[in-house]
Amino acid sequence: MALKKDPTGPQTAELMRLQTMVLIFEKTSTRTRTSFEVACAHLGGSSIFLSPTDSQMSRGESVSDTARIVSSMADLIVMRTSEHSRICTMAEYSSVPVINALSEDFHPCQLLADLQTFFEHRGNIQNARAAFVGDGSSNVCQSWINAAAMMDFELRIGAPEGYHPQAALVESAGDRCQITTSAQEAVSDVDLVITDTWTGMGQEDEKTQRLDALGEFQVNQQLMALASKEALFMHCLPAYRGQEVSAEVLEGPQSVVWDEAENRLHAQKALIELLMT
Repeated sequence: MALKKDPTGPQTAELMRLQTMVLIFEKTSTRTRTSFEVACAHLGGSSIFLSPTDSQMSRGESVSDTARIVSSMADLIVMRTSEHSRICTMAEYSSVPVINALSEDFHPCQLLADLQTFFEHRGNIQNARAAFVGDGSSNVCQSWINAAAMMDFELRIGAPEGYHPQAALVESAGDRCQITTSAQEAVSDVDLVITDTWTGMGQEDEKTQRLDALGEFQVNQQLMALASKEALFMHCLPAYRGQEVSAEVLEGPQSVVWDEAENRLHAQKALIELLMT
């Protein structure tokens, strides 16, 4: 939050001077790529972006070899990919810090921004009640489960059968995480309602099936009315109005999605500062 108030102050503008961040993105990105590249620039560093077609990994070079090579030249690696194991391998073989910019299982950078946004609007999230409604197996939902266990707040997940998070992950959160097949039960009197797109990257072939299965889990004004009167609404974006969220909620007074998106920059800048000092 200090970096948000003074984004280019003298204490941070030279933090990454003569240092380079390499972004290895095997999935498309708007907010994540922009926020990391702007953050690096604000901190005085330079960034190199490698898309799938820019890297020899597209031709079969291993993640471990790529990690060794890139980390011998760069000071920080940011990876966005499909299988979570690829990020784990990158981190194992890299000699510099590796940031998870998204995998199919987790999206921790999004959670940093989400928690910052809640703090700005409502204060400490400890002992609060949050609900995730929709695809409980999404990387955002599973990151919220980790956050609930770490930050000690209640997370209810409203999701249909077949769209629940990893059982071991839920078990690891203990009584901080509850699952229901009722969206209404999940959001009852909560302080925060969260959703995510129903059809994620790489799931386009399942779109019709997903829309049918998740149709009862749209976050709309009727659902938000069951939450606390002061409840916030969050969405990591991109949002598809009329599917996982109604336009009225997304653009309404309880929505903090635009603050949430901007905070990707500030949260990731703080993360870089933590790793580089």
